[in-house]
Amino acid sequence: MTSETAVTVTGRRIRSSVSHILLIIVALLFLGPLVYAVSTSLKPADEVFTPTPHLFGSEIRWQNYADAFTFAPFGRYFLNSLFVAVAGTLVVVVASSLSAYAFARLRFRGREQLFVLFLGTLMVPQEVLIVPMYWLMQSLGWVDSYWALILPWAFTAFGTFLLRQFFLTVPAELEEAARVDGCGPFGTFLRIMLPLARPAIAVLTVFTFISFWGSFLWPLIIVNSVETKGTVPLGLAQFSGQQGTQWNLMMAASIMAMIPTVLLVILLQKHLVRGLLVTGLGGR
Repeated sequence: MTSETAVTVTGRRIRSSVSHILLIIVALLFLGPLVYAVSTSLKPADEVFTPTPHLFGSEIRWQNYADAFTFAPFGRYFLNSLFVAVAGTLVVVVASSLSAYAFARLRFRGREQLFVLFLGTLMVPQEVLIVPMYWLMQSLGWVDSYWALILPWAFTAFGTFLLRQFFLTVPAELEEAARVDGCGPFGTFLRIMLPLARPAIAVLTVFTFISFWGSFLWPLIIVNSVETKGTVPLGLAQFSGQQGTQWNLMMAASIMAMIPTVLLVILLQKHLVRGLLVTGLGGR
């Protein structure tokens, strides 16, 4: 090995080591709040705030997790959020995949202009749409209903754009072969495009599920019967009141609220990593 090659190898090892150290530091910075939340969820209520901070209290109170369910109907909130998130994600995936295929593969007049107009809706903040959306829900009689929690935000341009970019990377020869075999546009979409788009759909599923699961502003406005139709974010707000905030119970409930999203990411990890690599690439 020559001296120049040795210097090059040494430089690569140093850069690799520095990169790993920086990644570890960043990971610890992000992990810190989670560790603090877990430790707080296991402390007695009178030891959450002490003059000298401690990671652990005088005892580990697993009972806090059970108390979180009895302090408020958190089990009901959990089921409501699960239903809204699953139903909303399903609607988003179906609507986005169909519209993305149309914008990517079907030829019709004004396709590009319509797609640009469709993407323009991403620049409109959700807060701007709150008042007209509430008026629409009130006109339909959907206020304080699951329909109002699911449908208003189920037809967004983000999923369409994400899947369209993936569909543009699929070779046109696959469609031509399917057409020769007698498949129409819808058959090609079901048999060719959807199976190939599983990584991109996994990305969209995770992002959409997290968005529905963590939504707070819209449920706060549209839901009147919090005890029966409230979601997890509304349930977490119930731990704060005139008598103060039950921080240990709130942290316990927050940790439990993270479980569905963490499990979803773990289950779809393989497709998620691949989808993040292939989506967003420029198409033809």
